[in-house]
Amino acid sequence: MSHAEIMKIEKLLKRYRVDEGKQFRLRDYDPADTHGLKSELKPQARDLLAHGVAELSRLQDILAAQDRWGLLLILQAMDAAGKDGTIKHVMSGVNPQGVQVSSFKAPSAEELDHGYLWRCMKSAPARGHIGIFNRSYYEEVLVVRVHPELLEKQKLPKSLVTKHVWQERFEDINAFERYLTRNGIAVLKIFLHVSKKEQKRRFMERLDHTDKNWKFSAADVTERQYWDAYQEAYNDMIRHTANVHSPWYVVPADNKWFTRLVVAAAVVHALERMNLKYPRLDGEQKAELGKARQQLENE
Repeated sequence: MSHAEIMKIEKLLKRYRVDEGKQFRLRDYDPADTHGLKSELKPQARDLLAHGVAELSRLQDILAAQDRWGLLLILQAMDAAGKDGTIKHVMSGVNPQGVQVSSFKAPSAEELDHGYLWRCMKSAPARGHIGIFNRSYYEEVLVVRVHPELLEKQKLPKSLVTKHVWQERFEDINAFERYLTRNGIAVLKIFLHVSKKEQKRRFMERLDHTDKNWKFSAADVTERQYWDAYQEAYNDMIRHTANVHSPWYVVPADNKWFTRLVVAAAVVHALERMNLKYPRLDGEQKAELGKARQQLENE
């Protein structure tokens, strides 16, 4: 990617990247923002997305060949914000052998017998791979915080469940992500920021179209009643876990075409920062290639 193209990506992403959470306020971010791009420019946006997907495919190939770095992409959002569609479109050009998508729903009995990070630790990507968490351990400071009765089911000793439990979980998460980055697994966190109005429109669309009925869950409407509590929880989460080594991107999600463009740019940018290069062969390895060439030519 050229220097000019990298600078364009930097300019686009800077608007949505949160490297320091102390002053963060979710209300400062508009879910309908498109960075000045108009809806009539959707074809141009599709071209930009296609370019981003192609660049992602190229970088993933080098990532696998070098086998030094890995990338963990975390997606968090309210229901109907577009997590599944974003994964589908942004990762459409990558080699599926090098990508693993993990979805985390309500914990099983086995998972509840371990610490809350355990199930996610097992799914962290290997070197040379991209791991995608569709929801993650951040649910432990979101849905569990909004519904404190879930905390009671986690079998924690009562003496450990204090008024500091959420702050302690933020500290645990920050330490885990720092551990990953110190071991060559970059952490990229995306919050798809959808408005309450747009969520309702998408819910109605699922009800109105038979081919989308399967996407609808009555539980999603129930959770919608806790909208304000979730917004507060997301605000606090980003405020306490955004940092330079594992930034949050608060991506506007009311316009899917723009959402996918920003997420693709963020993933490409994260890979570009690794300064990836194909492995260079030493003299002995090159000699082996020469012997192999000669053997093939003599057949």
